[in-house]
Amino acid sequence: MPYNTSAIPRPEEISGTSALPLARVKKIIAQDEDIAQCSNGAAFAISVATEEFLRYLTEQAYNVAKSESKPRKNIQYKDIAAAVSKLDNLQFLSDTVPRTVTYKQVKEKEKKAKDASDAANDAMNDDPNDTTANGDQTTTSKQRSIAHMMQKPGSHAHRNGTNGTANGQVGSAPASPPGQRISLSMANSPIVDRTVQNAHTHPPGDEDVEMEDQD
Repeated sequence: MPYNTSAIPRPEEISGTSALPLARVKKIIAQDEDIAQCSNGAAFAISVATEEFLRYLTEQAYNVAKSESKPRKNIQYKDIAAAVSKLDNLQFLSDTVPRTVTYKQVKEKEKKAKDASDAANDAMNDDPNDTTANGDQTTTSKQRSIAHMMQKPGSHAHRNGTNGTANGQVGSAPASPPGQRISLSMANSPIVDRTVQNAHTHPPGDEDVEMEDQD
């Protein structure tokens, strides 16, 4: 036996009854744990409000069905979902009645999300400062600037008669004047520095001469 799909007309006079079965409405209300007890009057008011809401939702979905290029007399799920997405006072049903999408659209969305995730991972893994050219790792701009400064003439630190490098290594000591014999291990000593600064330079030819025994 087919279901009765004929529309129930709105009553012209208030009859004090609801089109929804009141006993079933009470059972649905009793399933809510937050409601300890509900009176008959409250259950009836909820039933009438639910009836009015369903009537309004059906009318809006029917308006969507009539506004299509091929108007229809029966409403479908997509009509209700379209009405929920268009009307502001029905936005609270967007999670309950979401708009349907095709399987192709779902696959395309998943593919785009995967491509975006892969691109983000590649960007994180590829450091622009660590790129290689012809199999040789290129240095960063900061490292290149430091190397350029080290190669400039006069960039080596000349301190206390010793040649220093950027790495703090002591280079070869310059030739000491006659009478000044300073070992490299004592080159950085403050005592030796003062001695060197205060020492008098001997004129050429005034070196110490070792006398040989002629006996």
